[in-house]
Formats: sequence, C-alpha cells, structure tokens
Amino acid sequence: IEKSVVANRAVSGSLADEWKTVVEQSEKARWIGYAVPQAAGKRILCCGNYDVNRGDIRGGCGNCRLEGRDGGTNMTASDESVQLEGPRRIFVLLRAEHKRIGKIRVLSSECRLDAGGLPFVWLTGVKPEESVAQLKEYVREKGLEDDDDLGNGALTAIALHADLAADRALESFVAPSQPEGLRKQAAFWLGEARGKLGLVVLQRMAKNDPSTEVRAHVAFALHVSSEPEALNEMIRMARNDESSQVRGQALFWLAQKAGQKAVGAITAAIENDPDTDVKNKAVFALSQLPNEEGVPKLIEVARTNRNRAVRKQAMFWLGESNDPRALTFFEEVLAR
Repeated sequence: IEKSVVANRAVSGSLADEWKTVVEQSEKARWIGYAVPQAAGKRILCCGNYDVNRGDIRGGCGNCRLEGRDGGTNMTASDESVQLEGPRRIFVLLRAEHKRIGKIRVLSSECRLDAGGLPFVWLTGVKPEESVAQLKEYVREKGLEDDDDLGNGALTAIALHADLAADRALESFVAPSQPEGLRKQAAFWLGEARGKLGLVVLQRMAKNDPSTEVRAHVAFALHVSSEPEALNEMIRMARNDESSQVRGQALFWLAQKAGQKAVGAITAAIENDPDTDVKNKAVFALSQLPNEEGVPKLIEVARTNRNRAVRKQAMFWLGESNDPRALTFFEEVLAR
C-alpha cells in the first residue's frame, strides 16, 4: 500500500465488532481492508486507473489509485502466463469517513494499492462467512434500485467470496420479494461467479421469476455462465417462455454462445415461434453467428421462409454481412 501509514489489526473476536469499532473511530477519511479467498474463475479485478507508462502492471493489474478520478472496478480474464503463489484472494476495501462507510471496493490481490496518503487499517484473520454477513447489510439497505455504488460494491464483493455463505446470500437476493434491480444484478453474479450452484438458482429463476425484465436478464446471466448446462436452459427459454421479449433475449444470447445446439434453437424459432417480432429477433441472432454458420442460414431463410417480413429481415442482415456468398445470392435474385 503506497503513500499511506498502515496499521495492522488482528480480528480476535467477531468481524462485526471490529468493523463497528474501526468505523466509529473514523471521523476523518481512512481506508479499511482485508483479504479473503476468491471464488473460482479466471478473472482479475482492477481499478483501471493505473499508469501504464510507469510500467507497473503486474498480473494484468497495477498500481490502483483508490482516491481520485476513477472509483470503478474492471474485470478481465486472467493471464495464464502469470504464475501466482497459492490460492487467489480478493481485497475488500472500505472507505470510512464521518463514522460511516461511504464506498466499498473489491480488487484482486495482484494489484498494488495507492490510498492517496490516507491512513489505512488492515484487518487480519477475517472469516469469509463473517465478511459476507457484514457486506449483506449494505446490499439490503439500498436494494440496488438506484445508482447505488455502495450496494453494488458490496454485492460484487459478496459474489467473489469463495464461501458457501456467498451462495446463500445471492440466493436470498433473487427471491421474488426483492426489488427487480437487485434480482437482476444478483442473477448476473450467479452466472459469472457461482458455478453449478449459481446455475441451479438461475434455472429456477428462468422458470419462476414473475418479472419479464428479470427473466430476460437471466438469459444474459446464463450466457456468461461457464457451466455447459446453461445452454440447455437458454434453449428452453427461447422455445417456451411465455414472454416474446424473453424468448427474443434468449435467442440473442444463444447466438453469442454459437454451437450447433444454439443454431438449431434459433432456426426452430424462425420456423415455429408464433410472434413475428420473435422471428425477426431470431433472424438477427443468425446474423450474430460466425459467418460460416450464419450466412448460409440467412440465405436459406431469405430464400424459403413463408413470412415476407422474415425474408426481408434476412435480406437486410445479409446485406450488412459483406460476405461474398450474400452478393452471389443477391445477384441470383436480381437475375430472375
């Protein structure tokens, strides 16, 4: 931690008591931090405001300035060429002032921290389940319905804890009684960071969440999941969800997954979905596939589909493809 005086404090009792004590002692601004094991996955979290010209990037991260112009976190895939010692950890960072927490940040332990000269209290011996319990209070307080940096920071930190308490917390955040904004954000992290346990919860949300907007977001969460079974749930949503909006979103994210299963579901929607708007979204989904898969399918739709609006849509996306096969097809049509 650069430019700061660091005071180490061992958590001998409960984290809740230590947290309260340190915050109540923080009339002037200070940072509080601790480390916990990071959830499995090839990701690095950085502040995105390190100085590349200094050449201080390490493991995909660098010298992260906690004070100043950039308070966000960038998440990127880890560089497998960087050899790390031991299990990965995250830093949970709290900015306290006037005896309250005003900001919660989470960064990978590969990052070097620059607290801008503010005092820094580093807590050791923090139990992950107690960390999750403390962070939950900041999520529940706001509900994430507004532009809530504090709640979003707490939710991100929870999602990246390698502990079952994080799974339980995220599951509680997607209960139908919770605000839609919170359910959508928590759904993303269930897909991004929680593996098979997260997939089980997303599958339940896809079938049972009463909100069309939330279910549409679940399709995206399934897209970012690394679990192979997520594709099957996206296909089910594209075929069977009662909402045309959800079916269309599922088709869009299926296209990003690509693969033969996805192509089959997309073409089935073009042929069988009763809603022309969904058919058009499925045509757009074809245009998002790699050209070797998408262009032949678009030509087939433009040539044979019985719905004039769908054929027109396929022609439009063929025109946007700049693919020589599309040009050949247009020449064939114009020559008739």
